[in-house]
Amino acid sequence: MADEAQIKADCERIFKRFDANGDGKISLAELGNALKELGSSSQDEVKRRMAEMDLDGDGFISLEELFDFQRANPDLMKIVVKKL
Repeated sequence: MADEAQIKADCERIFKRFDANGDGKISLAELGNALKELGSSSQDEVKRRMAEMDLDGDGFISLEELFDFQRANPDLMKIVVKKL
């Protein structure tokens, strides 16, 4: 198992890559672009992933929400890390 520091570093790298405008949060459009880059372009999947990750319901994914998603879905995040 990867250590916590490496997991956080991977999440931060993914977050920075997906946060295209650098405002510290990932919007639905940014998530859609990122998922398209990873091979998924279904708008339904983008909306589903946003609903899974946007725990506070503000319409954006924070770095902390991405950490939480990673902890709940470590295998999925490993795939994302490999593709980036």
